[in-house]
This record gives sequence, structure tokens and C-alpha cells, in this order.
Amino acid sequence: VPLFILAGLLVHCVFLVSIFDIYFSSPLVHGMTPQQTPLPPPAQRLVLFVADGLRADSLYELNSSGMPQAPYLRGILENNGSWGISHTRVPTESRPGHVALIAGFYEDVSAVAKGWKENPVEFDSVFNESKYTWSWGSPDILPMFAKGATGDHVYTFCYSAESEDFGAQDAAKLDMWVFDHVKSFLNSSRSNQTLFSALNEEKVVLFLHLLGIDTNGHAHRPSSREYKENIRKVDEGVKEIASIIDDFYGNDGKTAFILTSDHGMTDWGSHGAGHPSETLTPLIVWGAGVNYPQKVTSQFFEDDFLKEWKLENLKRLDVNQADIAPLMASLIGVPFPLNSVGTLPLEYLNSSAHFKAESMFANALQVLEQFKVKMYQKKKTTLSFLFTPFKPLSDSGQMSFLKKIRLCIQQQKYDEAVSLCKTLISLALEGLSYYHTYDRLFLGLSISASFVGWTTYVIVMIIKTHTNLTKTVQTSNKESTVLFCCFAFAGVAIAFFLLIQTCPWTYYIYCLLPVPVWYAVVKEHPVIEDLATYLLSLPISQSVGFLLLCTLGIEILVFSFFYRSTLGVGLVVFAGWPILTHLWAQAKRTALVWILLCVLLAVFPLMPVVGREPNISLVVAAGLVTLLISCFSLASLCRSENKYRNNNDLKLHFYQMLSIALSTYVVSSTHQSLKNKQGLPLLNQIISWMTLVSSSLLPLLSPTFLFQRLFSILLSLMSTYLLLSTGYEALFPLVLSGLMFVWINMEQEALQHYGLSLKPKLAGFDFACATDITQFRQLHLDDIRRSFFFVFFLVTAFFGTGNIASVNSFDPASVYCFLTVFSPFMMGGLLLLKVIIPFVLVSCAFEAIQVTTQLSSKSLFLIVLVISDIMALHFFFLVKDYGSWLDIGTSISHYVLVMSLTMFMMLMNGVAQLLTTQRLELPRRTKHHSM
Repeated sequence: VPLFILAGLLVHCVFLVSIFDIYFSSPLVHGMTPQQTPLPPPAQRLVLFVADGLRADSLYELNSSGMPQAPYLRGILENNGSWGISHTRVPTESRPGHVALIAGFYEDVSAVAKGWKENPVEFDSVFNESKYTWSWGSPDILPMFAKGATGDHVYTFCYSAESEDFGAQDAAKLDMWVFDHVKSFLNSSRSNQTLFSALNEEKVVLFLHLLGIDTNGHAHRPSSREYKENIRKVDEGVKEIASIIDDFYGNDGKTAFILTSDHGMTDWGSHGAGHPSETLTPLIVWGAGVNYPQKVTSQFFEDDFLKEWKLENLKRLDVNQADIAPLMASLIGVPFPLNSVGTLPLEYLNSSAHFKAESMFANALQVLEQFKVKMYQKKKTTLSFLFTPFKPLSDSGQMSFLKKIRLCIQQQKYDEAVSLCKTLISLALEGLSYYHTYDRLFLGLSISASFVGWTTYVIVMIIKTHTNLTKTVQTSNKESTVLFCCFAFAGVAIAFFLLIQTCPWTYYIYCLLPVPVWYAVVKEHPVIEDLATYLLSLPISQSVGFLLLCTLGIEILVFSFFYRSTLGVGLVVFAGWPILTHLWAQAKRTALVWILLCVLLAVFPLMPVVGREPNISLVVAAGLVTLLISCFSLASLCRSENKYRNNNDLKLHFYQMLSIALSTYVVSSTHQSLKNKQGLPLLNQIISWMTLVSSSLLPLLSPTFLFQRLFSILLSLMSTYLLLSTGYEALFPLVLSGLMFVWINMEQEALQHYGLSLKPKLAGFDFACATDITQFRQLHLDDIRRSFFFVFFLVTAFFGTGNIASVNSFDPASVYCFLTVFSPFMMGGLLLLKVIIPFVLVSCAFEAIQVTTQLSSKSLFLIVLVISDIMALHFFFLVKDYGSWLDIGTSISHYVLVMSLTMFMMLMNGVAQLLTTQRLELPRRTKHHSM
């Protein structure tokens, strides 16, 4: 069994990692020649303001009294510069957003897993190409551009990481810090000749990273007074800095200014996915070389923003976020970043037609360079007779394009040259994508073969070891040897084929994995033959009906990932289970409670996603309901027979009730304190962390009798869950656990049909004594239903409180009882714990069902594995890397979620066994009796 679990974990790890290799590997190539405009640039220096987390609508819209949110910037776009919307991509996080802005390419999705702060891959940027760059702002963002730069010409000035506090009095102080430090820097340079002359060089960049808006958005929501007040402060700061810089350079008219944002933010204060509120960011450009506002009578966009913002008569110039990097490079005359995939937005430039054409040509050459390197790399690692080149850009096609563009520029046909450059850029980007996804079909088929093989093997193992369908037939040694030699030969042939193509080592894993998996399946061919014989002996309607029912069940589970409400429908169907079977007549009272709780749980998937509107009074209510239930439980424990309790058990129960009461108080007082801008109280933080640590140990001190242990697990986990709740989700574990308790009883009723029920002994059933291997029975068809129920409840545990499978559905307010200072991994860990708690409750109930229905945990677990693997194969084919960014983000999340669920269930199985069967004994004081 341990060997099987280890093999399962390894196979699933490969499945999980494979999509990042197949769909989302890094698009970067190295070895290109830098390209830049040969003509003198319009600006000597560039000032880049990035207002982290600023939504386009928050900046451009007018307030309730018809006044602009940012009067200075509004004045700029109406009188001095050009404006538009910059469209960002998923993941809408700070790191990928800044990389797109400053380096001009979109990081592959897997970069998120490698953290926000370090460079997973080395890349070129506008800062690297500049003569000098000075930057001020967050320690999470600035160092990555300094680290990637060659030489020592990118300087960073950061505040401490502890300053990024969501519970602070006012996060706008982060922006004030930046503005103050820029002012003092410019002042000090007047008395430092070296610095002064460096600042007066050409190709200089000043970068101001303003994190206050993002921090206030997380803490108070973008509709809050704090968020809007922060925008006003940034507007005033930008006005002051622009004025100081113009004065510093004697108003020489050689400074270009850009204000934009790395990503937006949802109405509930999070970001990471592809909602328009996250992907639409403002872009305002003014100063040297930039076009003045262009008046228009009409312009067409699919959205209605122009009307809302009262900007219908000013030309809106939308760009993709990566286009801003070539714009900056063109303004100050530095080479385009080598890995940039942006297209220069010419309409922002106020330059001669010749300059625009030359800039565009340099842009086209820079993208074409990447295409040529990518093609060369792919050609080198593919056998010549198997290589299929990208036809629209053959070598002769490239030469013809470049000649035509050069000729047009010489003949001063600049518009034609620009048009040809744009065509060449789009073809080169298409070609880049073609070579980047060249091996996708081949790798996808390999993984699919492994998937199908693994699932078949698990089914074969179930049939062989847990049913009576097969006769034990030993395969002959000669047959086994022939079989082994055939598969070994296939493995060697595949390895040789990959070796002569010098493929990466991961390809060997993906392509060789099907060999041992299918060898294990084919080795069991007598079992497969027995199964086929058995299925053919059944009435065809029965076989087809069973198959249709299984397919329908799995499709409902897959569907629920896209529409949460499907879970509600499923639970209502579950409610009818006792009525459709003999259980209603057998146990009316239990069946009624089951129906009631199913319907009650079905309400949760229909509720709006958690975190949109915090409601602490519901969390307090959940705490009080838990205390009430605990009191009833305590009373029944006191009345119970002596053999099920002792005084220590009562003390533990009482301590757990106290823990629930404390958690309820801490949640209420913390959120009140944050509301009053008094920060997170230290005592509350200490209680929260102590509760978290003790909640994993306390259940192990309780008796191992079935209901007592399960109730102790619920109380411990509930105290932590309350601390992580902000609204109605606090009630979710209570309803879910209630249903789990009834499910255990219902399964006992169902077993009476087979004459196997333990119902009379259930109250005194002891987990610690439940591992007698001789009592285990073989599988029935009913066990497939049990396993399906388990998977369905697990999916409900995840989606029930509205964890959409994306980053942006998690509300940072959930962790404010534990910490308010920004720490992505600590916060992520706590949010993950919040998701895991309902999983643990379902897993412990399933463990109880396994032992009370006298099944080995392995047999039911194998059925669960088959169900989840079939679901995972669905999502493997549904993964997208095109279309809307919301679709892409969601498709990745779904696949990762199902794969994690499968691996996670293996771990949950172990956690549930540990929590239910193990007991820690506290040392007892010995009593001395006097004679």
C-alpha cells in the first residue's frame, strides 16, 4: 500500500507540473541583438509614476458633485497630454504587471508559483537599457529590476516591508514617503556634483512606485473614502513632483511623464484574476515628445466609459500593457527591451513621420530577432525531416519584408512603412507563439495516455483486490518475460528518439511515463478479461444504465466548477435519496434530518461569493450557535454512562467551549479596532495564533469514541475557522458537520439491507479498535455511491463558501486576526488553511464511514481516485492559453485544483486517520492514600 500511494503521488505530481510545461512555459529567449531608433529622441529623461492597484474608472470618473477625483491629472489629459486605458493580463498581480510595463513581456503564469519578489528568469528592461535609473517605493518591486540590470546604474530606495500594513492608520503615508524622498534626493543633488551631472545626462529614468492606493483598496475596498482620498493625495504629489522636476531642469521641455497602474482591483478589494475592474488601468502621458489632446466628434468603444467619464470629445488611445515599454524606450531613445512583445503606440508620439517610421522599424526588427532565435532553437532540437517551419515568415519572406520597409522609408512613404512594420510584428508574434507551442500536441497525447493508463490500472486494482469478480490466474513466466521485453524495447526507442533531438529532461518523464503505467495494466490482462466476461453476462440495459449514471454524476461535478449553483441542485437531489430507496420507511426521523440539512447546505452555493460584503455579526452568531450546541453536547455527556467519559474529558470539552467563546470575541473586537483605525491589538493576535496551534492538538486529547472524537475535531477546527471568517461562511462548517453526522447514521441504515449494520454499537464505537483486518468485506455497488458522495461533499466543502477557483476570490480581511502587514506567503498559507478546514471535516466523516461500514480505507479511496482522475482528465483538455484572461486563469485553477484535490486526498486520508485514531495521554497525578 505505501508503494502504491508513493507511485500515485509521483504520477499525480507529473500530471500537475505537466500543464505548466505544455501550456505555460517561459516564452523568453536569449541571444538577440538590441535595436533602437537611429534618430535623436524627443526626451532626455522619463518620469514613470506607477500607482499600484489604481483602477481606470476610479481615476477617470467624476465624483458625486461632478468634480474629477484627480483634478491635476484631469487637467493634463484635457489640455497637455494623451490618455487611454492600458489592458493588463492575468495574473493581475504587482510583479507580472510591472514586468509587462517595464520589460514589455507577459510573464508565464508559473512565475506566480515562484514568488513575486525574485526573478524566475533573467530579462531585459527599459531600466537596464537606460543610462541611469533611480527608483523609490516598495521592497517587493524595485529590487527585481535592479537585480536583473547589468552594471551598477539602477538605484533603489525602499521603505521597510513592515510599512505595508493593511491595519495601519493610513496607507497613503507610503506614497508620501516616496514623494518626500524624491524631493530631498533632488535637493541633495545640488550639492553633490557627481550626482548632479548624472541626473543631467541623457537616457535617465526616475521611477516612483506608489503602493498606498493598493494597500488602502485591500484594507477598505475601492469604493471607500480612504481609497479615493489616497487618489487625491497621489494627484497632488504628482503635481508637486512634476513641477519640482521641471524647475530642477530649468523648464528645458526635455522631460516625458507617464502615469499608469500595474493592475486594478475588484469591488471587494482583491486582484489576481481577469475581471475588467482588475485588467483595465489608466494611462496618462505628457511632456516631451508626447501628443497634445486630440479633439474628436465621435469614437467607438464597446464599453460606455467615455460617457460616464464625460470624455467623449477627447481621443482615447487604448494600449496593451506591454506596449508601454516600447513607448518609454522610444521617448528617451534607448534600445527596445530584448524580450518585449509590445507594439509601439504611435498615436502617443508628437514626432516627425520619419521618426515614427524609424521607431516602428526598430520595434519590428526587435520582435523579429526573437522569432529568429526561437526558430533556430526549435530547428536545432528537431529532426530535419520532422521540422515544419512557420510558413508566413520563411527566410525569403523576412528578407522581402525588410527590403520593402527600407525602400518605403527611403522614398518617404512613411505611412506605408509603418503599416508593413505592424504586419511584420503581428506575423513575428504569431510565429513566436507557433514555435513556443510546437510540441504541445505531442506532449498532450503523452500525458493523456498516462492519465488513461493510470485510471485503468486503479480500476483493475479495485476489481482484483476488493471484489469477487476475478478468478486468480497466474500468468506464465515466459509470457511475463515477453511482455516486459516489449515494453522495455518501447521505452528504449522513445528515450533514443528524444536523445537524438536533444529534448529537455522533462520530456523524458512525460513521454516515458505511459510505458510503466501501461505495462502494469497489460500485466493484469486476466483481470480485464474476467471483467469483460462479467459485464457481457449482465443485461445490456443494466450495464448501460449504470454507465450513464456514473457519467452523469461526474459531469455534474465538472459542471459545478463553472456554476456553483449546480452543487445546490445536487444537494437537493441528495435530499431525495432516502425517499427513492427503502431508507425512508426504515428510519423516518434520521431521513427527515438528512433532508433538512441537505436543503440547508444547498443554500450556501447559491449565496454571493464570500468577502464581497463583510458581516461580522454573522460570525458572532455562528460562534454563539456553536456554544449552544456544545452546551447540549456537554449535558448529554454528563448524563451518559461512566464507561464513555471521565473528568478529564469534561475539562477538555469545557476548554474547547472557552476557545470558541474567545475566538468569537477576538473576531468582533479585531474588526472593530481596524474600523476605528487602531490597528490589530497585540493580545488578539497572540490569542489567534495560540488558538491556531492548539486546534490541531486538542482533538488528540479527546476520547476515541466515534461521536465524541468527531465533535471534538469540529470544536477545535471551528475555533480557528471563526478567526478566519468575515461573513456567512462561519455558519458553513456547522451545517456541513451536521450533515456529516447524519450521513454516518444514514450509511448504517443503508447497511442493514446487507445485514451488516453496527447501528446499536455506534455510540460506543471506538476508532482506536477499528482496524481489525479480518472484519473487512468486499465492495458492493453501493460503495461507488458512498465514494461519489465523498467527492461531492469535498467539492461542496471547497465551493460552498464561494471560493471561485481564482486568486481574486480570497479576501485579505479573512486573515486580519492573525496579521495585517502584507506577507503574500503567510497570508496565502492562512487562506489555504481556511479552505482545508471543511475538507478535514468531510475526510474525518468519511474515515468514520469506512470503519463503521467495515471497509478497508484503501478500497473506497481507490474508487475516489478513479472519480477525481476522470474529472482531472476533463480539465486537462479544458485548459486554455487563449481567449479572455478570466477564462485562462479559471481553466488553470480548475485543473490545478482537481489535481491538488487528488494528491490532497491522499494526505487528508492520513490526517483523518491521525485525528480519529490517535490519542495523546496527559500525565496524571498519582493520589497518595493515607492508612
